[in-house]
Amino acid sequence: MTKQSRHLPRPKNSAGRDLKVAIPVGIGLVAIVLAAIFVIPHGWYPLVSIGIFLAMWEVLSRLNERGYVIQRWNLLLGGQLMVWMSLPFGAKGLVSGFVTAVLLLMFSRLFVQGRTATPQNYVRDTATGIFVLTWIPLFGSFAAMMSQLTDKNGVTGTMFIISFIACVIASDTGGYIAGVMFGSHPMAPAVSPKKSWEGFAGSVILGTLTGAGMVWYFLGHQWYEGLLLGLGLVICATLGDLVESQFKRELGIKDMSAMIPGHGGLMDRLDGMLPSAMVTWLLMSAIAA
Repeated sequence: MTKQSRHLPRPKNSAGRDLKVAIPVGIGLVAIVLAAIFVIPHGWYPLVSIGIFLAMWEVLSRLNERGYVIQRWNLLLGGQLMVWMSLPFGAKGLVSGFVTAVLLLMFSRLFVQGRTATPQNYVRDTATGIFVLTWIPLFGSFAAMMSQLTDKNGVTGTMFIISFIACVIASDTGGYIAGVMFGSHPMAPAVSPKKSWEGFAGSVILGTLTGAGMVWYFLGHQWYEGLLLGLGLVICATLGDLVESQFKRELGIKDMSAMIPGHGGLMDRLDGMLPSAMVTWLLMSAIAA
């Protein structure tokens, strides 16, 4: 051990994942996203659509395994309707698709056991299905709609998407490093014992600084608007992490699946990104106006 290494802070917590696998896989995921933005013509909407489909399949599979009676294909169809209705009609199309998906769920669940059988756990299963529709395709569609944002300075949706992704990566990275190195005060120990206030502080610092830089340099707007954007994104991302932690706790599972090596399931990567997409779209729309 060198003299310099003796003065380096030692991590207080374990990394919680196999970094030799997680890092290259993470780089590969970022490469796919960048290809959908810059290489594949009109590739962002299909990428978001596929991500929403796989995330819903993953969550609905875990629910069905735990005895929830939710008609998977009805919800998957409703989720895709929401995404693609937002392409030509924006937020109005998204809301219309959401209402249609909820109606399909409510009515179809009545007769899942036939016309002559009394539905069992109808309210529980219907409410859970609406939760899934809100959690994944509703929030996720706001990420898709970022591609349609433009402003008077000629900034296109591509730059808005890149700014969003950069803030998400910064928030995750800042929270991860600060949590591993300094995390000692649990934020919500009953929900997620490993989520610490120190990690949250790391997310806020790196997320807001990145937001300020992206909004000022890439979008051509005031840096303090980026601070607000970064802060809102970090708060929603953190709450999204806690929601997924409680969801998995109630189902008695550690990861949503093993879909992504070194990371767990797809929802284990999207849990914070989905709700933060909504607040990001809202704030970016205000910035672009």
